[in-house]
Amino acid sequence: MTLNALNHNFAIANHLQFIEVDSGLIFAEINNAHATASIALQGAHIATFQPNGEQPVIWLSKLAKFAPGKSIRGGVPICWPWFGPHKNDSKLPGHGYARTVPWEVLETKALADGSTFLSFGLIENDTTRAQWPHESTVQLEVTVGKALRVELVTTNTGKESFELGEALHTYFHISDVAQMTIRGLEQCEYLDKVKDFARFTQQDGIVIESEVDRVYVSTTAECVIEDKGLKRAIHIAKQGSNSTVVWNPWTEKADKMGDFGKDGHRGMVCVESGNARENVVTLAAGETHKLAVVYSVEKL
Repeated sequence: MTLNALNHNFAIANHLQFIEVDSGLIFAEINNAHATASIALQGAHIATFQPNGEQPVIWLSKLAKFAPGKSIRGGVPICWPWFGPHKNDSKLPGHGYARTVPWEVLETKALADGSTFLSFGLIENDTTRAQWPHESTVQLEVTVGKALRVELVTTNTGKESFELGEALHTYFHISDVAQMTIRGLEQCEYLDKVKDFARFTQQDGIVIESEVDRVYVSTTAECVIEDKGLKRAIHIAKQGSNSTVVWNPWTEKADKMGDFGKDGHRGMVCVESGNARENVVTLAAGETHKLAVVYSVEKL
């Protein structure tokens, strides 16, 4: 759909418009009574979210590249329909293809409380079907208000069950990693990718002082990012998710990636809600699975 058609069919006065950036990518730009946000139609990728009067909640790299077919550094990438490397084919893209292919706008509406609702559907093509031969649909539903609600909805439209791995790979804006503690995962078991996926149990709040890449398994816990520098707490409340991933690449890896910028990793942390490794979901024929997360902020 063209930019003019999108604005004709889906723009909402005082809430939502669609813009095109130099690379040709189209973004939904939300500016309502509660917050601002931007969402790329490629990947249905939430790039920014900032409640009025607050610092950004979602981190987007200053060096993020907006290019067709390329993932965006920061925001809320969608890992679907697998998390991490493909189970059987290492040549397929890590974390699946959903974050780098076009999605279509299905619905937009202004809600009575001043929030803005948007729904997107992944557009299938021969390439995606070759990577994922299972009959299914996936939608992303986003509500931008005082809080940000994100819901990833997968339906098995075929006649056979399949395994689904997924995550909302959310990057959070923080003052400095040294000023931050993640609460809520105490006593949870995790698989440590930095240590060849050895299994450990989290004892206290998570403090990051080096590379961290952990999958906390079999947990539905709400997480809280306590940020002493910004004097706020970001709450991450989830449903339909049994895994939480905590990631910060630290200096050496971030420098090699090239799109973090100098010390860029110090101003972000990923706390990802999903279903990964031993928590992948088996979706029976005709069944629908919903992964929902609400991100909200309070003062410390």
